[in-house]
This record gives sequence, C-alpha cells and structure tokens, in this order.
Amino acid sequence: MSSQVDPRLERLLGGEHLAALRKRLRQRFERAPLDGAVDRIRVAGLSAEEHATLASLLGRPQRRSKSLQIDVRRVDADLRRSGIATSLRDALEKLDGPIPHRAGMRLRTQTLWSGVVDGCSHPGLARLLLTPEGIGLLRRLARQDAIAAAELCRRAEEVLRHLPAKGITRSQLSANALGDAHALDNGRATAALVLAVWRQAAAPVHDEDGDTGRQSTEGIAPEPAGSVERARDTWARAGVLVNELARPALFLNLPTSESGRWPAGEPAYASLRLLLRLPPRWDVAGRNVYLCENPNLLAIAADRWGAACAPLVCTDGMPAAAQRCLLAQLSQAGARLRYHGDFDWPGLRIANHVMREHGAKPWRFGAVDYLAAVRDGSSLTHQLAGKAVEASWDGALTLAMGEHRIAIAEEALAASLLDDLHDGHSSDDPLASPPSVAR
Repeated sequence: MSSQVDPRLERLLGGEHLAALRKRLRQRFERAPLDGAVDRIRVAGLSAEEHATLASLLGRPQRRSKSLQIDVRRVDADLRRSGIATSLRDALEKLDGPIPHRAGMRLRTQTLWSGVVDGCSHPGLARLLLTPEGIGLLRRLARQDAIAAAELCRRAEEVLRHLPAKGITRSQLSANALGDAHALDNGRATAALVLAVWRQAAAPVHDEDGDTGRQSTEGIAPEPAGSVERARDTWARAGVLVNELARPALFLNLPTSESGRWPAGEPAYASLRLLLRLPPRWDVAGRNVYLCENPNLLAIAADRWGAACAPLVCTDGMPAAAQRCLLAQLSQAGARLRYHGDFDWPGLRIANHVMREHGAKPWRFGAVDYLAAVRDGSSLTHQLAGKAVEASWDGALTLAMGEHRIAIAEEALAASLLDDLHDGHSSDDPLASPPSVAR
C-alpha cells in the first residue's frame, strides 16, 4: 500500500482479505470498451465479507446475497464527495497500481504496426507484410516490438535495394548494405526477412485450370528458414553467393555460343560462382537437354557417346544451388528439359521438384517404363521402402511402384536411356511414356 492512500480507502477496500474482490473489479475496467466507459459492474459469487464491503460502498442494507450490481457512476460521485478518490477506478489504482486498458493498448499496438507496414517502400517487402504469414514472421523476428520491427524493415530494404545481384558474395553484400559483413549470416533477422521476400517472389501461383506458374505476388506464405542449403538456394536466385564453390553442377556437352569453354565429350563442372558471375551464353533454344539424377549415368553416357552425346545435366540427387541455377539458365535460354531419375520414393520427390520448379518433362519415367523395367529384371534393384510419393506427372506410376514394392536404380536403365542420348537420335522428342500414361 502506498503511504499516500487515504486511511478511509484502506478501511473501505484495502487489505489482503479483499484482494480477490479488487482483482475482479480491476479486470472489468481492463476489459472496458475503447472509450473506457464502465457504467455498471455485476459481481457474482461473493463471499459474505465481500458482499458486506460492496454493500457498504453502495450504501445498501446488509442483506446476504451472492451477487450485486454496482452503479459505477453513483459510486464515483460518492467517492469524489468524500474526498477518498476521484472514481472507483482511481480508488483501485491507488490501492494496487495502474489498471491497463486492453482495448486502448490494442489500438496503440495496431497503430504502431500499421505504421511499420505503411513505412515500407520496397514493393516486395510491403507485399509480404500484407499477408498474415509475413506480418507474423516480422513480429517474431522483432520479438513483438514495433520499433525494432521498423528498424528491421529499414535494414531489409537496404539489402533488397542491392538485389538482384550478379554474383556478389553474401558477406560483401552485407558489408555494402549494412556495414557489417556478418549481418546476413544464417539465423540473423535481416537475412530471414530478405529471404522471405525472395521466396514469396518465387512461390508458385495457380491459374484457373490448376496449372502452376512461377511468378506470384499475393498471399504467399514465406517458406520457413529451414536448412542452410535451402537458404543458399534462395540467395543464389537473388544472385548472391554463399559457399559458392560447394557442389558444382555436373554436365556433358552443353552447347554455348562461346567456343572451347568446355571440352566436347568430357564431363565438366560449373560452380555457382561461375554461373552467376560469368553466366555462359547457352545455345540450347528448342533443343532437348536431358537431366539425370546420378553422376554414374552421365559417366556411362560420356564413355559410350563422347562428343556425340546429347546435352546431359546431372542433378546429383536433389538439386542444390549450382544445379538449380544451371537449370534455371537453361530453361530461360529455351531448352526443353527432359528428366529421369531413380524409381524410388526419393527419386519421385526429386522429379516432382525439378518438373515443378524448372518446367521439365519426364524422360522414360512413367508407369509403363517402370513396369517394363520390373519385367526385365536387374541386379540394381532393392526393396522399396518409406512413405509413398505421388508422381505429379503420372499418378499411375505411384500406384505401380506401391504394388510391386521394387526400387530400381537409374543406372539399371542405362541401355534404353543411352539410345535417346545419341545426338543423332535426340533431335526428336524422347519417348517419355505413352500419352495415356504421361500426363
């Protein structure tokens, strides 16, 4: 109790024995509407002592009852006349401290956060913050502090103004934009917000027929921060290098308009650093470029056909930043991408990604091809295990694999794939599967 509390107020409403009653009265003022007006308070479940206290406050006879209705304006007037307090709310605050007004606090908070969103000038960031997921991400990164959020947005916009880049390292971008070479390291709030903007820009959008495109602008949830590899891929789409020499892209006989850059007939590598800083001029418009999952198949093709092999790219499992960058460049250059992988559930998951993200079509990778391989038999098979994956291009493939429970390595099908890879044969579209199966 404060030393300034009127002893009469202490006798009327003070003391630990009335703390629960005061708490209930305070809660009613906390929940007051935006204008703060509380005209009546009904209090139920009163003890005998609590009822006596309120009856005394209201000037009523001491009749035992479990509930009472308080005319707040009348009590306010009585307290003012007595000089004890200016109101019932004032009396409660003198005894136990300020009473927060929740509606007013919500309005102030909403006003602050609206100012944060309205203050964003970068269109991608502003678009992100208009989605529930985007504003939720910002709130979490700023720990619900609107002032910190405004500063975080300012820093993110400084970085976004430098993007897309052309092969700058992340540390150099961070130093140039923010004066700190580590401000965009994994786990830093500014990096998470910048990545969310770029993920939104690259997220798929569905047209009226259910087809998926690649450019979306509204209502896209930012992808969770996830793995370091995923962040590296997103930075690469923005032209920013993170560990740019890791997992270079492996390919064979990719034609360019620059002679002698890579020897014909020999497998070659291109790092993410090279693809972004010195992007090749790929001469692939209207040509089939074959994609395989495993390096072994590319090596077999190089040994068999050498310089006569059709253009072939290896995703090396799930494509990482360099592989995704290369596939994006080939697609933009007009290549017809044709994909084959392992007939197992991870293989289907990789194929779904490559076809969705880069517009590839299946290359001998349908139900008919799987069933033919099962009939032929091979030493490169094993028991199919794990959770089934729906093949987005051929639902019958998932059903066939689930029925036979046999996984088939891509190398087991090298003979049929090599026929397509001879450059003289590959000028025509490959037989992905009969039209009734491959959709």
